[in-house]
Amino acid sequence: MLKEAVYHVAHGSFAYPVSEDTLRITLRAALGDLAKVTVLFQDRYQGSEPMHATMDVVAQDELFSYYQVDLQLDTKRFAYVFLLDDGHRRLFYTEKGFFDHIPPNSQFQYPYIALQDLWEPPLWAQGAVIYQIFPERFANGDPTNDPPNVEPWEALPTVTSQKGGDLQGVIDNLPYLVDLGVDVIYLTPIFQAPSNHKYDTVDYYKIDPHFGDEETVRNLIERCHSYGIKVVFDAVFNHSGTGFFAFQDVLEHGEDSPFAHWFNIESFPVQTDPPNYETFANQIATMPKLMTNQPDVKDYFIEVGTYWIREFGIDGWRLDVANEIDHEFWREFRRAIKAENPDALIVGEIWHEASEWVRGDQFDCVMNYSIQYACLDFFAKGVIRAESFANRLAKVQVNHTHGVNLAMFNLLGSHDTERFLTTCQGNVHKLALAVAFQLTYEGAPMIYYGDEVGMVGLNDPDCRRGMIWDPEKQDLELLEWYRRLIALRREYLPLRLGRCRTVVADSATNVFGFVRYLGKEQVLVLLNNSPTKQSVDLRGIHWPQATPKQVQDLLGQEQVELGQPVVLPPYGIRILG
Repeated sequence: MLKEAVYHVAHGSFAYPVSEDTLRITLRAALGDLAKVTVLFQDRYQGSEPMHATMDVVAQDELFSYYQVDLQLDTKRFAYVFLLDDGHRRLFYTEKGFFDHIPPNSQFQYPYIALQDLWEPPLWAQGAVIYQIFPERFANGDPTNDPPNVEPWEALPTVTSQKGGDLQGVIDNLPYLVDLGVDVIYLTPIFQAPSNHKYDTVDYYKIDPHFGDEETVRNLIERCHSYGIKVVFDAVFNHSGTGFFAFQDVLEHGEDSPFAHWFNIESFPVQTDPPNYETFANQIATMPKLMTNQPDVKDYFIEVGTYWIREFGIDGWRLDVANEIDHEFWREFRRAIKAENPDALIVGEIWHEASEWVRGDQFDCVMNYSIQYACLDFFAKGVIRAESFANRLAKVQVNHTHGVNLAMFNLLGSHDTERFLTTCQGNVHKLALAVAFQLTYEGAPMIYYGDEVGMVGLNDPDCRRGMIWDPEKQDLELLEWYRRLIALRREYLPLRLGRCRTVVADSATNVFGFVRYLGKEQVLVLLNNSPTKQSVDLRGIHWPQATPKQVQDLLGQEQVELGQPVVLPPYGIRILG
């Protein structure tokens, strides 16, 4: 038994409540090392005989197996130990270590399931289909508010080019988004700023006049809500633009400015070329970094966050460069936002492992770039095989609670990345397969505008081309594929809210498969990431629930015999339930 690989803590994603009297616990052990894991649990005050529960393997990566089980106690007070059996030896794993017999006062403790700790992201966000819009490039609905020197819509964009897209363009095309099946619209910043991307904000309380005004925003939100679509705004509190009133005051008054402490300025007078103040990223002079640890800076931006929820009824925030702002700021931000609307969504932009931000005190979820990287390497670039892909997914899965996993913004691309189809070198079959994964796997799939009609583009600014609206230039077959999968996701609840377990990860054939399960319902998804036909023997599938007697092809609606191999065409998918 490889004892140094065994790990458990009685908090975080390794021990969390899933109901008022039920605790979900996870144990890590070396891959394939243990034959059986049993939990002995009891009320932490009552001296009765402990109850026993067998743990199941719910995920595996290249090093570890992850065992999980739900424990139920009416008293909500848990004390427990693990009995590890490797087929040769049995040991108790306790808070104090490994023993042949359980010593006194050595149990892991989850003292009490308090209602406040029974936390999960807003239910409307779990499994929702997100559509990201870069307003300047989506649609020009009101040419009268166009900026000067607007370039042709189809011209390749530059860093500074403007095309005239606006919020009226979003309003005009809401029927298209409804038809697609979108649940949430996420808008990149729409506040006043000189750039086309608006991440260099000048006024956090004013809509950029080239996008519209307050009336336009109210109309947009009202129309979206009438369709049952939520609206999430984007804001950057890590830095402002140089036109921001506080920075302008520092430029004018130097160290005598009452806002000098809002920024980290090396010396006075302030210089912008090169900047002698801290900025976003590497010396980007137009984006001075804000000192959010300062009480008045904190108060200002928390009020910005609550204002748009209170006065306009937006449904949440996506927060740019969220990992470069201190945790205490986000804790106070969350308290203020949830006081205005407990059902508001808070999403952090974090490109790496982010579990410490999604424990219920800061964000509800993050942009799931860990999944995006895995999809790029598996589907688009083909530099990893099915087993490695499964290993990466397992790491993400066990780092979060199930509710957080369901709300994570699972993206294939964004305004900050090369278009996925471009990374696929134009192979639409690879994109379609990745989309099938994205729209059936656990999480909130985020579609970057235009991906559904086959848009291409290299990294910024090329990935921010004008939306293709001409049906003759759209990939209508791809668009229909998105619609079909989104409709399937809505029809079968496990595809939206179910737990997920990998059941096939065959690097030889490059077939990957997983089961989504909710209650007694199960849906099996099989993906053939290979240019050749492959088959899967369903008799070898380990269903999380009882093995079904028969399954149906949910895309083709034909009955499937469990005793017969399922054939997958090149880059093909089967969804069985």
